[in-house]
Amino acid sequence: MLSQPQIDSITKAVDDNFDKQLSFTGDLIRQPSLRTQEESAQDLMEDALSTRGFVIDRWELDPETISRHPGAGFINVPYQGMTNVVGTYEPAETTGRSLILNGHIDVVPVGPHEQWSRSPWEPHMEDGWLYGRGCGDMKAGLVAGLYAIDAIRDAGLELAAPLYFQSVVEEESTGNGTLSAIQRGYTADAVLIPEPEEDMLVRANVGVIWAKIRVGGKPTHVRQMTTGFNAIDAAIDVVKQLRVLEAEWNEERGNHRYFEHLDHPINFNIGQISGGDWPSSVPAWCEFDLRAALYPGVTADEAWEQIQHHLKIAEAAFLSEDAYIKAERTGFYAEGAVYEEGTDAERVLGEHHQTVFGSSLESFTTPGYIDSRLFVLYSGLPTLVYGPRTEEIHGYDERVSIESLRKVTKTMALFIAEWCGTTESK
Repeated sequence: MLSQPQIDSITKAVDDNFDKQLSFTGDLIRQPSLRTQEESAQDLMEDALSTRGFVIDRWELDPETISRHPGAGFINVPYQGMTNVVGTYEPAETTGRSLILNGHIDVVPVGPHEQWSRSPWEPHMEDGWLYGRGCGDMKAGLVAGLYAIDAIRDAGLELAAPLYFQSVVEEESTGNGTLSAIQRGYTADAVLIPEPEEDMLVRANVGVIWAKIRVGGKPTHVRQMTTGFNAIDAAIDVVKQLRVLEAEWNEERGNHRYFEHLDHPINFNIGQISGGDWPSSVPAWCEFDLRAALYPGVTADEAWEQIQHHLKIAEAAFLSEDAYIKAERTGFYAEGAVYEEGTDAERVLGEHHQTVFGSSLESFTTPGYIDSRLFVLYSGLPTLVYGPRTEEIHGYDERVSIESLRKVTKTMALFIAEWCGTTESK
């Protein structure tokens, strides 16, 4: 147990360093770490860990090795130059419990820049919020881990157990970055992932499948439109059929623990669409990208089989002999996960959340994807997903609450110190 003087010293150190923490978070936001473009941000993370004395392991993701794992997502981009960064701290003597602190460096596209009130890559603070693409999801949380460790050290303490600080890629598309770290042999007594979770703990989250659906047929001149096959019109009907499956899965929510109370836990999103070759030709093709959610306990294979079944229903309704539907998996192929109550890691985090926030740690179920599922499903590790309050992640004017971030950093620092144990600095 941490003593009250230790708690006071650690939380004061967070306050003392907080301006530097916000500044470094801003530096990281300025790196547009979109998929396949993460390296400048990873350079910053490597330097930050190295200057803190961590032993650096940086490696390029290997598609062949990753693809052999049952939890892998489908790879549709080259992985050359895409690296994970892991910093390892090893104490002289281990008397506490080891920890993985994991977070992703990749961010989603910004959309039309003119829809942002300011540049998405230029952080700014306004009315208690820090703005910028990736500030909430999840660069602020990632940096909070660094400064939580700084606070422990500035309080005159050193960790008494190994800590593995993981900055990974591919969380927003496949989960293959964290999977690669697992394949590389990293394990610990617990995992903490500071995703943007509204000052709460995640109890369960959905799995995700990504797929590209292509509808095709025979083109004609528009003067013979009734004799052709309009693939764009047909694609709309395909989406309607997929909505039938989406509704069926949502009706089943009462059969899935922690999802019973959610109105619409399963979401099928049509994220991209394109089709046709000429305004005056009946379009012979249309393709769209599907993101489909699935419940924990439902395998990706089982969900994919049902999706294909409904695509066959849609295809059978086409009147043209030339019409077809093809489906290709393009990224996530992931089962969801439940994070069981009652672990000692959750108890420790809850106690320190109470200390900092003055209220009990609440948990919730999210209909989003998190890499934490990999640690639970394939390593069996107690995994905590806990992070600051945010707004508009994946949207325009993404932002993170500055005061929430301060408190979450304090909670993380106290949790790390107690979980790993500490010794007096020499």
